[in-house]
Amino acid sequence: MIRVLLAIAVALPVASRAGELQDYAVIGDGIPASLTGSPGDATRGRALVLDRASTCILCHNGPFPETRFQGDLAPSLTGAGSRWTASQLRLRLVDASRFNPETIMPSYYRIDGLQRVAKNWQGKPILSAEQIEDIVAYLVSLRD
Repeated sequence: MIRVLLAIAVALPVASRAGELQDYAVIGDGIPASLTGSPGDATRGRALVLDRASTCILCHNGPFPETRFQGDLAPSLTGAGSRWTASQLRLRLVDASRFNPETIMPSYYRIDGLQRVAKNWQGKPILSAEQIEDIVAYLVSLRD
């Protein structure tokens, strides 16, 4: 019975707050549907991954030979598209704490239930739905 209730709860859409976030449904270990209703742009996604202001390259490294000082705190992004589906990658970006409550990876598309949020980020996600989809499109393209 607990498994059934847990499965139902995980599949329920996450409510948006004040229209800031798009609704999405977590099913199993991912978010199968695009947050925007359409695929992202891999070229824009690559630029976001390499943007030191807020995303991936701060902690991850990958197939970016032109980029110096890549992160080493998190797994390499090399072959990310071979290891995870778009659905799994989307959930990791939206809220990595669903996989590991102790993760240091930010929840890029979540605004509720967070602690120690900088004042300029309170009440808004780090990335937009479009940016999440662009990053997903790029990461899925990284195959071994």
